[in-house]
Amino acid sequence: MSLITARRVVATGFAPFLAIILFCIISCATISSHEFSQPTSDWQTQSGQVLYRTSKTTLLGDALVSFSKTGDFELTVSKGPGMTLLSLRQDASFAEVKGPFARQGWSGPVGQAPLQLRGWLALRDQFLHAPNRKTVRYVAGDETFVFRF
Repeated sequence: MSLITARRVVATGFAPFLAIILFCIISCATISSHEFSQPTSDWQTQSGQVLYRTSKTTLLGDALVSFSKTGDFELTVSKGPGMTLLSLRQDASFAEVKGPFARQGWSGPVGQAPLQLRGWLALRDQFLHAPNRKTVRYVAGDETFVFRF
C-alpha cells in the first residue's frame, strides 16, 4: 500500500466518524433541558374558541388555556378531539411550541423565538394581565387572535 493510498483510507474512514461526532454535538445543542412547571389545582383554566387570522390563513379552533399566578402558561389549539394543531408551553423566559401549525416546532429562550411564533408567544402576557376576560383580542403585525370563553 502506498503512502497516498494509506492517506485516502484514513481520510475516507475519518469523514463518517467526524460527521457522526458533529451530528451528536449539534443535536445536543438543540435539545431542551428546560423543565416547565406542571399544572396544579391553583392554575386558572379556560376553554373556548380561537379565531386566528392573517392575510393568508384563517383558523377557527378549540382553545384550552391554563396559566398560574407565577406566570406559567399553556395553550392548546385543536380542531376537534384528538387533532392538536398547536401546543405551547411558556414561562417568563423559555417556551416550547409543537404541532403541525407550528411547522417543525421550536423551543428556546423567548427572546430568540422565530418571527412566525412571536405573536403566539405574546399571548401569555395578554392572559396574565386580564385573567378573567371572556374575550381576549390581540393583534401583532398581520396576525389577529380572538379567544372567546
